[in-house]
Amino acid sequence: MKKLFNPLILCVITSLFITLLAYAHPFYVSISSIDFNSNKKQLEISCRIFYDDLELTLKNQQKQKIDIINPKNKAQADSAIANYIRNNFRIKIEGQSKNLSYVGYEVEDDVAWCYFVIPQVQQVNKISITNQLLFQDFKTQSNILHVTVGKNRKSAKLDNPKRTVDFVF
Repeated sequence: MKKLFNPLILCVITSLFITLLAYAHPFYVSISSIDFNSNKKQLEISCRIFYDDLELTLKNQQKQKIDIINPKNKAQADSAIANYIRNNFRIKIEGQSKNLSYVGYEVEDDVAWCYFVIPQVQQVNKISITNQLLFQDFKTQSNILHVTVGKNRKSAKLDNPKRTVDFVF
């Protein structure tokens, strides 16, 4: 009696099916790094966000259609990105809310790197972060955080709807 399925063919079909499922269900993730620069006495923040997700969010949340790669008005793009991130990414140091100062953004491959600083930070023992970037538009959004103070690096993953995390150094 002949075998109905050759094991190699079954393996190829299974691999194709899994690949198709992966494309049918895209993942949504951002990665933010917060580094304490003790020489400059400031926190340096970079948020890595897929630029197409950020464009969609800006369109939905701020009612602005912005082409991040080739903006017609760079100042308008900077303002929209800065305002969106400031409203959805907040930091407290030692229990005190801090303002993010926007530095700028750049696009690398398929991601937008958005940069901020918090000046005049003497030390960091406890940092509380609220990160709800893209949560309103992507229900499966995950935001990964890496915080570095001195030689200590701590990380956390916030899956929508979890928005806040505390780090103690």
